[in-house]
Amino acid sequence: MADREHNKRILLELLKRPGNANCADCGAPDPDWASYKLGVFICLNCSGIHRNLTEISRVKSIRLDFWDDDLVEFMKANGNAVAKERYEKNVPAFFYRPQATDCAVLREQWIRAKYERQEFSGNNEDPRDMNCSGCHEGFLWKRGKDNREFLKRKFILSGMDFTLMYYTKQVSKGPKAVISIKDLNATFQPEKIKHPHGLQITYLKEDHTRSIFVYHEGTQEIVSWFNAIRAARFSYLKTAFPTASDSELVPWITRNYLKEGYMEKTGPMQREPFKKRWFILDSQDRKLLYFKDPLDAVEKGAIFIGNKEHGYKVTNILPQGIRGNRWKCGITVETPERQFIFTCENEREHREWMEALNQVISKPMSPQDYTMEANVRRRR
Repeated sequence: MADREHNKRILLELLKRPGNANCADCGAPDPDWASYKLGVFICLNCSGIHRNLTEISRVKSIRLDFWDDDLVEFMKANGNAVAKERYEKNVPAFFYRPQATDCAVLREQWIRAKYERQEFSGNNEDPRDMNCSGCHEGFLWKRGKDNREFLKRKFILSGMDFTLMYYTKQVSKGPKAVISIKDLNATFQPEKIKHPHGLQITYLKEDHTRSIFVYHEGTQEIVSWFNAIRAARFSYLKTAFPTASDSELVPWITRNYLKEGYMEKTGPMQREPFKKRWFILDSQDRKLLYFKDPLDAVEKGAIFIGNKEHGYKVTNILPQGIRGNRWKCGITVETPERQFIFTCENEREHREWMEALNQVISKPMSPQDYTMEANVRRRR
């Protein structure tokens, strides 16, 4: 008969092996669960997804469940490094590998792609399109700019001419919009859009950030759209920067925003009434965007956040004489042209905004950043 405590100690020792100290699927530290059919150590959140894959995966708690000797031996013979070699053998460079903080739909489809569909094992003979070409077409539910209703629209992504088009009427009558892949970003926003598969697509239009909000009812389809966009972006970047390596380009394909949320702001005279606005800090473009509503199609304004060596600074002190602010946790962003005054609702939000802004200000500026700075200044 298996010795419960003895086997538990063996499993805990296995966690110290290279690769096993983090979840095999999302990278979360200190996994407490394992799939004894796949031989991988996983976190609590990913174990919940594995529970729905009963034909290929079965999970147990490392610390709380009873483990038979043969299952422990199986875990010894496998582990995360072995599974990665088997199930992630041919992951395309553009394909998004979810992190622990990513939304459920990304983590679920990554797990299903690896183990259920075995898309990256090299053994899958199914010629199903993996969106490697950056071409994709189909229908998505898109939020209207003016009526704010979600309506079904035809989208066509072309990795050949680096465009994303959508149509409000028949395709033969031409697209409503043709969006260049050059400045496009896509990020999942389930809480903001209030749909578990909500995707925010942003791009530049006349130097303003334009957003469209879409979703699809199918989990696999919306993630396929996301990775198809990433494939098209990756192809564009390889064309635009032919000497750059894949590892240098991958961080520029798409990005999540460093920080989002409400703050109050006053105007340039610092005597105007404070107004509640939704802010997005895009660390890649070094821009702090603000909107009247989180789902507005176009930003009301943009503030370039440069480097501290070029006259940019953030402090947690409000200038004397400031009045009218309901929220008391203040932030002052200083640029070479003016001061921007913000207030946060609570200390936690204040701390997170300070940390995020300081993170951007501490980064050196690239040649592209100087161009972005000039564009933002020109708009004012």
